[in-house]
Amino acid sequence: MKKLLIISPYFPPSNAADMQRIRMSLPYFKEYDWKVEVVTVAPVYSDFVKDDQLKESVPTAIKIHEVKAFSKKWTSKIGLGSIALRSLWFYKVYVDKLLKKQHFDLIYFSTTQFPVLILGAHWKKKFNVPYVIDMQDPWHSTYYEDKSKTERPAKYWFSYRLNKYLEPIAMNKVGGLISVSQAYLDTLVGRYPRLKEIPKQVITFGAFKPDFEWAKNKVKERYPKEEGTFNFIYVGRGGHDMKAALILLFRAFKKGLTHQPEQFNKIRFHFIGTSYAPQGQGIPTIKPLASEMGIAEYMEEQTDRISFYDSIYTLLTADALMIIGSDDPQYTASKIYPYILAERPLLAFFHPESSAAQIIENCNAGTVISLIESKDLTIEKVYDYLLNASTYKLLPPEINWKSFDVYSAENMCKNQCELFTKVIQASN
Repeated sequence: MKKLLIISPYFPPSNAADMQRIRMSLPYFKEYDWKVEVVTVAPVYSDFVKDDQLKESVPTAIKIHEVKAFSKKWTSKIGLGSIALRSLWFYKVYVDKLLKKQHFDLIYFSTTQFPVLILGAHWKKKFNVPYVIDMQDPWHSTYYEDKSKTERPAKYWFSYRLNKYLEPIAMNKVGGLISVSQAYLDTLVGRYPRLKEIPKQVITFGAFKPDFEWAKNKVKERYPKEEGTFNFIYVGRGGHDMKAALILLFRAFKKGLTHQPEQFNKIRFHFIGTSYAPQGQGIPTIKPLASEMGIAEYMEEQTDRISFYDSIYTLLTADALMIIGSDDPQYTASKIYPYILAERPLLAFFHPESSAAQIIENCNAGTVISLIESKDLTIEKVYDYLLNASTYKLLPPEINWKSFDVYSAENMCKNQCELFTKVIQASN
Protein backbone atom coordinates (compact mmCIF):
# COMPACT_ATOMS: atom_id res chain seq x y z
CA MET A 1 0.00 0.00 0.00
CA LYS A 2 1.11 3.56 -0.64
CA LYS A 3 1.72 5.68 2.46
CA LEU A 4 0.11 9.07 2.99
CA LEU A 5 1.07 11.55 5.70
CA ILE A 6 -1.72 14.03 6.43
CA ILE A 7 -1.03 17.42 8.02
CA SER A 8 -4.12 18.70 9.83
CA PRO A 9 -3.48 21.03 12.81
CA TYR A 10 -7.08 20.63 13.96
CA PHE A 11 -8.40 17.10 14.47
CA PRO A 12 -10.99 15.41 16.70
CA PRO A 13 -11.95 16.19 19.39
CA SER A 14 -11.51 19.78 18.14
CA ASN A 15 -14.67 20.80 16.32
CA ALA A 16 -13.09 22.77 13.46
CA ALA A 17 -14.61 22.87 9.99
CA ASP A 18 -11.31 22.46 8.16
CA MET A 19 -10.61 18.98 9.55
CA GLN A 20 -13.94 17.51 8.49
CA ARG A 21 -12.79 16.43 5.02
CA ILE A 22 -10.03 14.33 6.58
CA ARG A 23 -12.21 12.93 9.35
CA MET A 24 -14.86 11.82 6.88
CA SER A 25 -12.30 10.35 4.44
CA LEU A 26 -10.34 8.29 6.96
CA PRO A 27 -12.66 5.23 6.88
CA TYR A 28 -12.16 4.90 3.11
CA PHE A 29 -8.45 5.47 2.32
CA LYS A 30 -7.56 1.81 2.88
CA GLU A 31 -10.17 0.77 0.33
CA TYR A 32 -8.24 2.75 -2.29
CA ASP A 33 -4.84 1.30 -1.34
CA TRP A 34 -3.56 4.10 0.88
CA LYS A 35 -2.20 3.65 4.39
CA VAL A 36 -2.68 6.88 6.32
CA GLU A 37 -1.06 8.57 9.29
CA VAL A 38 -2.10 12.00 10.60
CA VAL A 39 0.01 14.67 12.27
CA THR A 40 -2.06 17.10 14.31
CA VAL A 41 -1.61 19.55 17.16
CA ALA A 42 -2.32 18.06 20.58
CA PRO A 43 -5.86 19.05 21.70
CA VAL A 44 -4.57 20.80 24.81
CA TYR A 45 -3.18 23.56 22.56
CA SER A 46 -6.45 24.05 20.66
CA ASP A 47 -8.99 26.65 21.73
CA PHE A 48 -11.79 25.19 19.60
CA VAL A 49 -14.91 23.64 21.09
CA LYS A 50 -14.20 19.99 21.86
CA ASP A 51 -16.55 17.17 20.93
CA ASP A 52 -15.26 13.85 22.23
CA GLN A 53 -17.89 12.02 20.20
CA LEU A 54 -16.07 13.08 17.04
CA LYS A 55 -13.22 10.76 18.00
CA GLU A 56 -15.57 7.79 17.75
CA SER A 57 -15.79 8.25 13.98
CA VAL A 58 -12.02 7.98 13.54
CA PRO A 59 -10.93 4.40 12.67
CA THR A 60 -8.82 2.98 15.49
CA ALA A 61 -6.24 1.64 13.01
CA ILE A 62 -5.24 5.17 11.95
CA LYS A 63 -2.02 6.29 13.62
CA ILE A 64 -2.29 9.81 15.01
CA HIS A 65 0.85 11.83 15.80
CA GLU A 66 0.53 14.88 18.04
CA VAL A 67 2.85 17.88 18.07
CA LYS A 68 3.11 20.68 20.56
CA ALA A 69 2.44 24.39 20.06
CA PHE A 70 3.46 27.53 21.87
CA SER A 71 0.89 28.51 24.48
CA LYS A 72 -1.65 31.02 23.22
CA LYS A 73 -1.57 32.56 26.67
CA TRP A 74 1.88 33.93 25.84
CA THR A 75 1.80 34.34 22.05
CA SER A 76 -1.42 36.36 22.18
CA LYS A 77 0.52 39.03 24.06
CA ILE A 78 2.30 39.80 20.80
CA GLY A 79 -0.81 39.32 18.69
CA LEU A 80 -0.11 35.78 17.46
CA GLY A 81 -2.94 33.44 18.39
CA SER A 82 -3.09 31.30 15.23
CA ILE A 83 -2.53 27.61 15.87
CA ALA A 84 -0.60 27.46 12.59
CA LEU A 85 1.98 29.98 13.72
CA ARG A 86 2.11 28.54 17.23
CA SER A 87 2.76 25.01 15.97
CA LEU A 88 4.93 25.69 12.90
CA TRP A 89 8.30 25.05 14.53
CA PHE A 90 7.07 21.93 16.33
CA TYR A 91 5.67 20.54 13.06
CA LYS A 92 9.01 21.02 11.35
CA VAL A 93 11.02 19.32 14.07
CA TYR A 94 8.62 16.40 14.56
CA VAL A 95 7.99 15.58 10.90
CA ASP A 96 11.70 15.94 10.06
CA LYS A 97 12.37 13.13 12.54
CA LEU A 98 9.43 11.10 11.23
CA LEU A 99 10.56 11.32 7.60
CA LYS A 100 14.09 10.24 8.56
CA LYS A 101 12.68 7.04 10.07
CA GLN A 102 9.82 6.22 7.67
CA HIS A 103 9.11 6.41 3.98
CA PHE A 104 5.96 8.21 2.85
CA ASP A 105 4.90 8.43 -0.77
CA LEU A 106 3.03 11.71 -0.34
CA ILE A 107 2.28 14.49 2.15
CA TYR A 108 -1.24 15.94 2.15
CA PHE A 109 -2.05 19.31 3.69
CA SER A 110 -5.78 19.59 4.37
CA THR A 111 -6.29 22.67 6.51
CA THR A 112 -7.07 26.37 6.42
CA GLN A 113 -4.22 26.98 8.87
CA PHE A 114 -2.18 28.15 5.91
CA PRO A 115 1.27 29.02 7.36
CA VAL A 116 2.05 25.32 7.95
CA LEU A 117 1.82 24.77 4.18
CA ILE A 118 5.26 26.29 3.65
CA LEU A 119 6.73 23.19 5.30
CA GLY A 120 5.77 21.22 2.22
CA ALA A 121 8.53 22.94 0.25
CA HIS A 122 11.01 22.20 3.04
CA TRP A 123 10.12 18.48 3.16
CA LYS A 124 10.15 18.23 -0.63
CA LYS A 125 13.68 19.67 -0.76
CA LYS A 126 15.05 17.72 2.20
CA PHE A 127 13.33 14.34 1.75
CA ASN A 128 12.07 14.50 -1.85
CA VAL A 129 8.50 13.73 -0.78
CA PRO A 130 5.88 15.37 -3.05
CA TYR A 131 3.00 17.19 -1.44
CA VAL A 132 -0.60 18.09 -2.21
CA ILE A 133 -2.48 21.10 -0.86
CA ASP A 134 -6.23 21.13 -0.23
CA MET A 135 -7.52 24.69 -0.77
CA GLN A 136 -10.68 24.82 1.33
CA ASP A 137 -10.56 28.63 1.41
CA PRO A 138 -8.54 31.26 -0.44
CA TRP A 139 -5.13 31.80 1.15
CA HIS A 140 -3.88 35.17 -0.11
CA SER A 141 -7.18 36.88 -0.92
CA THR A 142 -7.91 40.40 -2.17
CA TYR A 143 -11.61 40.13 -1.31
CA TYR A 144 -11.45 42.68 1.53
CA GLU A 145 -9.16 45.18 -0.20
CA ASP A 146 -12.06 47.38 -1.34
CA LYS A 147 -13.97 46.96 1.92
CA SER A 148 -14.00 49.44 4.78
CA LYS A 149 -11.83 48.83 7.83
CA THR A 150 -14.91 47.98 9.91
CA GLU A 151 -15.76 45.14 7.50
CA ARG A 152 -12.29 43.61 7.47
CA PRO A 153 -11.38 40.70 9.75
CA ALA A 154 -9.34 41.34 12.87
CA LYS A 155 -5.58 41.76 12.21
CA TYR A 156 -6.26 42.01 8.48
CA TRP A 157 -3.24 44.27 7.83
CA PHE A 158 -0.86 41.66 9.24
CA SER A 159 -2.54 38.54 7.82
CA TYR A 160 -2.84 40.03 4.31
CA ARG A 161 0.88 40.73 4.13
CA LEU A 162 1.89 37.46 5.76
CA ASN A 163 -0.27 35.47 3.34
CA LYS A 164 1.09 37.38 0.34
CA TYR A 165 4.63 36.46 1.40
CA LEU A 166 4.04 32.81 2.39
CA GLU A 167 1.74 31.60 -0.39
CA PRO A 168 4.44 31.61 -3.12
CA ILE A 169 6.76 29.52 -0.94
CA ALA A 170 4.20 26.71 -0.79
CA MET A 171 2.99 27.01 -4.39
CA ASN A 172 6.42 27.00 -6.04
CA LYS A 173 7.04 23.35 -5.12
CA VAL A 174 3.55 21.87 -4.68
CA GLY A 175 2.92 18.69 -6.66
CA GLY A 176 -0.87 18.77 -6.79
CA LEU A 177 -3.87 20.83 -5.78
CA ILE A 178 -7.33 19.97 -4.53
CA SER A 179 -9.91 22.72 -4.12
CA VAL A 180 -13.54 23.10 -3.19
CA SER A 181 -13.88 25.77 -5.89
CA GLN A 182 -12.69 26.07 -9.48
CA ALA A 183 -12.32 29.79 -8.87
CA TYR A 184 -9.64 29.14 -6.24
CA LEU A 185 -7.65 27.06 -8.73
CA ASP A 186 -8.04 29.65 -11.49
CA THR A 187 -6.76 32.38 -9.18
CA LEU A 188 -3.69 30.34 -8.22
CA VAL A 189 -2.88 29.36 -11.80
CA GLY A 190 -3.09 33.02 -12.74
CA ARG A 191 -0.52 33.89 -10.06
CA TYR A 192 1.78 30.91 -10.55
CA PRO A 193 1.95 29.70 -14.18
CA ARG A 194 3.78 26.47 -13.23
CA LEU A 195 0.56 25.23 -11.63
CA LYS A 196 -0.94 24.76 -15.10
CA GLU A 197 1.18 21.63 -15.48
CA ILE A 198 0.48 19.89 -12.15
CA PRO A 199 -2.49 17.59 -11.32
CA LYS A 200 -5.38 19.52 -9.80
CA GLN A 201 -9.05 18.90 -9.26
CA VAL A 202 -12.15 20.41 -7.74
CA ILE A 203 -13.34 18.08 -4.99
CA THR A 204 -16.12 19.43 -2.80
CA PHE A 205 -16.59 18.44 0.81
CA GLY A 206 -18.17 15.05 1.43
CA ALA A 207 -21.41 13.99 3.08
CA PHE A 208 -21.00 11.52 5.94
CA LYS A 209 -24.31 9.91 6.80
CA PRO A 210 -23.10 8.01 9.92
CA ASP A 211 -22.86 11.35 11.73
CA PHE A 212 -26.64 11.59 11.76
CA GLU A 213 -27.09 8.27 13.51
CA TRP A 214 -24.75 9.38 16.30
CA ALA A 215 -26.41 12.79 16.54
CA LYS A 216 -29.87 11.33 17.10
CA ASN A 217 -28.75 10.25 20.58
CA LYS A 218 -28.79 13.91 21.62
CA VAL A 219 -31.74 15.01 23.74
CA LYS A 220 -31.14 18.71 24.26
CA GLU A 221 -32.15 21.44 21.84
CA ARG A 222 -29.70 24.29 21.60
CA TYR A 223 -32.11 27.19 21.08
CA PRO A 224 -35.15 28.59 22.92
CA LYS A 225 -38.36 27.45 21.26
CA GLU A 226 -41.49 29.41 22.18
CA GLU A 227 -44.85 27.71 21.79
CA GLY A 228 -46.69 28.87 18.68
CA THR A 229 -43.56 30.12 16.89
CA PHE A 230 -41.91 28.98 13.67
CA ASN A 231 -38.14 28.74 14.10
CA PHE A 232 -35.51 29.24 11.41
CA ILE A 233 -32.06 27.93 12.38
CA TYR A 234 -28.61 28.81 11.09
CA VAL A 235 -25.54 27.12 12.58
CA GLY A 236 -22.30 28.60 11.32
CA ARG A 237 -20.06 31.61 11.27
CA GLY A 238 -21.16 35.19 10.83
CA GLY A 239 -19.15 37.96 9.25
CA HIS A 240 -19.45 41.13 7.21
CA ASP A 241 -19.23 39.21 3.91
CA MET A 242 -22.71 37.85 4.74
CA LYS A 243 -24.26 41.29 5.12
CA ALA A 244 -25.88 41.24 1.68
CA ALA A 245 -27.73 38.01 2.45
CA LEU A 246 -28.84 39.19 5.88
CA ILE A 247 -30.20 42.48 4.51
CA LEU A 248 -32.33 40.58 2.00
CA LEU A 249 -33.67 38.29 4.72
CA PHE A 250 -34.38 41.09 7.19
CA ARG A 251 -35.99 43.41 4.62
CA ALA A 252 -38.31 40.64 3.48
CA PHE A 253 -39.20 39.92 7.09
CA LYS A 254 -39.86 43.61 7.83
CA LYS A 255 -42.14 43.74 4.81
CA GLY A 256 -44.04 40.79 6.25
CA LEU A 257 -44.40 42.47 9.63
CA THR A 258 -45.96 45.45 7.86
CA HIS A 259 -48.33 43.58 5.52
CA GLN A 260 -49.07 40.35 7.44
CA PRO A 261 -48.23 41.09 11.11
CA GLU A 262 -50.32 38.26 12.56
CA GLN A 263 -48.43 35.70 10.49
CA PHE A 264 -44.90 37.12 10.58
CA ASN A 265 -44.99 37.71 14.34
CA LYS A 266 -44.79 33.92 14.67
CA ILE A 267 -41.35 33.73 13.02
CA ARG A 268 -38.09 33.56 14.99
CA PHE A 269 -34.52 33.46 13.67
CA HIS A 270 -31.68 31.76 15.54
CA PHE A 271 -28.03 32.23 14.56
CA ILE A 272 -25.79 29.83 16.46
CA GLY A 273 -22.00 29.60 16.68
CA THR A 274 -21.31 32.75 14.67
CA SER A 275 -17.78 33.46 15.94
CA TYR A 276 -14.49 31.58 15.94
CA ALA A 277 -13.41 33.45 19.07
CA PRO A 278 -12.96 31.52 22.35
CA GLN A 279 -16.09 30.89 24.41
CA GLY A 280 -17.59 34.10 25.74
CA GLN A 281 -15.33 36.36 23.66
CA GLY A 282 -17.18 36.43 20.35
CA ILE A 283 -18.40 39.75 18.93
CA PRO A 284 -21.91 39.60 17.39
CA THR A 285 -22.04 40.50 13.69
CA ILE A 286 -25.69 39.66 12.97
CA LYS A 287 -27.79 40.98 15.84
CA PRO A 288 -26.39 44.53 15.52
CA LEU A 289 -27.70 44.61 11.95
CA ALA A 290 -31.09 43.33 13.11
CA SER A 291 -31.13 46.06 15.77
CA GLU A 292 -30.41 48.72 13.16
CA MET A 293 -33.38 47.45 11.17
CA GLY A 294 -35.66 47.34 14.21
CA ILE A 295 -36.27 43.58 14.33
CA ALA A 296 -33.87 42.43 17.07
CA GLU A 297 -36.72 41.07 19.20
CA TYR A 298 -37.39 38.38 16.60
CA MET A 299 -33.93 36.90 16.51
CA GLU A 300 -31.12 35.59 18.68
CA GLU A 301 -27.41 35.38 17.98
CA GLN A 302 -25.20 33.02 19.98
CA THR A 303 -21.56 33.66 19.15
CA ASP A 304 -20.26 30.62 21.07
CA ARG A 305 -19.78 27.58 18.88
CA ILE A 306 -21.49 24.32 19.80
CA SER A 307 -20.23 20.78 19.37
CA PHE A 308 -20.52 19.10 15.98
CA TYR A 309 -23.17 16.59 17.00
CA ASP A 310 -25.13 19.20 18.92
CA SER A 311 -25.21 21.23 15.72
CA ILE A 312 -26.58 18.29 13.74
CA TYR A 313 -29.23 17.61 16.38
CA THR A 314 -30.18 21.28 16.28
CA LEU A 315 -30.66 21.07 12.50
CA LEU A 316 -32.79 17.95 12.84
CA THR A 317 -35.14 19.63 15.33
CA ALA A 318 -35.56 22.94 13.47
CA ASP A 319 -38.83 23.98 11.86
CA ALA A 320 -36.79 25.23 8.90
CA LEU A 321 -33.15 25.87 8.08
CA MET A 322 -31.37 28.80 6.52
CA ILE A 323 -27.83 29.09 5.18
CA ILE A 324 -26.47 32.62 5.18
CA GLY A 325 -23.81 32.60 2.47
CA SER A 326 -21.29 35.09 1.22
CA ASP A 327 -21.66 37.33 -1.82
CA ASP A 328 -18.27 36.01 -2.97
CA PRO A 329 -18.73 33.66 -6.00
CA GLN A 330 -15.78 31.58 -4.75
CA TYR A 331 -17.49 30.89 -1.42
CA THR A 332 -18.38 27.31 -0.57
CA ALA A 333 -19.78 25.89 2.65
CA SER A 334 -18.47 22.81 4.42
CA LYS A 335 -21.72 22.73 6.41
CA ILE A 336 -23.97 22.32 3.37
CA TYR A 337 -24.28 18.52 3.55
CA PRO A 338 -25.55 18.32 7.13
CA TYR A 339 -28.20 20.87 6.14
CA ILE A 340 -29.30 18.64 3.26
CA LEU A 341 -29.16 15.42 5.27
CA ALA A 342 -31.37 17.00 7.95
CA GLU A 343 -34.22 16.95 5.37
CA ARG A 344 -35.81 20.14 6.66
CA PRO A 345 -37.19 23.03 4.58
CA LEU A 346 -34.10 24.98 3.50
CA LEU A 347 -33.65 28.61 2.46
CA ALA A 348 -30.12 29.42 1.28
CA PHE A 349 -28.47 32.69 0.21
CA PHE A 350 -25.53 32.40 -2.18
CA HIS A 351 -23.90 33.90 -5.21
CA PRO A 352 -25.30 31.70 -8.03
CA GLU A 353 -21.77 30.73 -9.13
CA SER A 354 -20.99 29.33 -5.70
CA SER A 355 -20.58 25.54 -5.65
CA ALA A 356 -22.89 25.44 -2.62
CA ALA A 357 -25.74 26.99 -4.60
CA GLN A 358 -25.22 24.54 -7.44
CA ILE A 359 -25.18 21.52 -5.13
CA ILE A 360 -28.47 22.51 -3.46
CA GLU A 361 -30.14 23.03 -6.82
CA ASN A 362 -28.72 19.84 -8.35
CA CYS A 363 -30.07 17.80 -5.43
CA ASN A 364 -33.40 19.66 -5.21
CA ALA A 365 -32.56 20.18 -1.54
CA GLY A 366 -33.97 23.65 -0.96
CA THR A 367 -34.64 27.16 -2.23
CA VAL A 368 -31.61 29.19 -3.28
CA ILE A 369 -31.79 32.98 -3.25
CA SER A 370 -29.34 34.68 -5.63
CA LEU A 371 -27.26 37.49 -4.15
CA ILE A 372 -26.80 39.22 -7.51
CA GLU A 373 -30.38 39.36 -8.81
CA SER A 374 -32.62 42.41 -8.53
CA LYS A 375 -33.09 43.27 -4.85
CA ASP A 376 -36.82 43.87 -5.29
CA LEU A 377 -37.26 40.47 -6.95
CA THR A 378 -35.26 38.55 -4.36
CA ILE A 379 -36.97 40.29 -1.44
CA GLU A 380 -40.31 39.23 -2.92
CA LYS A 381 -39.10 35.63 -3.17
CA VAL A 382 -37.93 35.61 0.43
CA TYR A 383 -41.16 37.27 1.56
CA ASP A 384 -43.23 34.52 -0.10
CA TYR A 385 -41.06 31.82 1.47
CA LEU A 386 -41.42 33.32 4.96
CA LEU A 387 -45.17 33.72 4.49
CA ASN A 388 -45.47 30.02 3.66
CA ALA A 389 -43.42 29.26 6.75
CA SER A 390 -45.63 31.35 8.99
CA THR A 391 -48.74 29.54 7.69
CA TYR A 392 -47.03 26.14 8.10
CA LYS A 393 -47.18 25.41 4.37
CA LEU A 394 -43.49 24.56 4.02
CA LEU A 395 -42.80 20.91 3.26
CA PRO A 396 -39.51 19.02 3.52
CA PRO A 397 -37.75 18.93 0.13
CA GLU A 398 -37.99 15.89 -2.12
CA ILE A 399 -34.25 15.41 -2.33
CA ASN A 400 -32.73 13.77 -5.40
CA TRP A 401 -30.64 11.22 -3.51
CA LYS A 402 -29.11 9.81 -6.69
CA SER A 403 -27.58 13.20 -7.42
CA PHE A 404 -26.63 13.60 -3.78
CA ASP A 405 -24.66 10.31 -3.70
CA VAL A 406 -22.06 11.91 -5.95
CA TYR A 407 -21.08 14.03 -2.94
CA SER A 408 -20.67 11.14 -0.48
CA ALA A 409 -17.52 11.13 1.65
CA GLU A 410 -16.53 7.80 0.15
CA ASN A 411 -16.75 9.11 -3.41
CA MET A 412 -14.83 12.24 -2.47
CA CYS A 413 -12.12 10.08 -0.88
CA LYS A 414 -11.85 8.09 -4.11
CA ASN A 415 -11.36 11.33 -6.05
CA GLN A 416 -8.61 12.42 -3.66
CA CYS A 417 -6.79 9.12 -4.02
CA GLU A 418 -6.94 9.26 -7.80
CA LEU A 419 -5.31 12.68 -7.72
CA PHE A 420 -2.64 11.44 -5.27
CA THR A 421 -1.67 8.71 -7.74
CA LYS A 422 -1.33 11.25 -10.55
CA VAL A 423 0.94 13.40 -8.38
CA ILE A 424 3.22 10.48 -7.56
CA GLN A 425 3.41 9.46 -11.22
CA ALA A 426 4.23 13.02 -12.26
CA SER A 427 6.97 13.33 -9.65
CA ASN A 428 8.81 10.15 -10.71
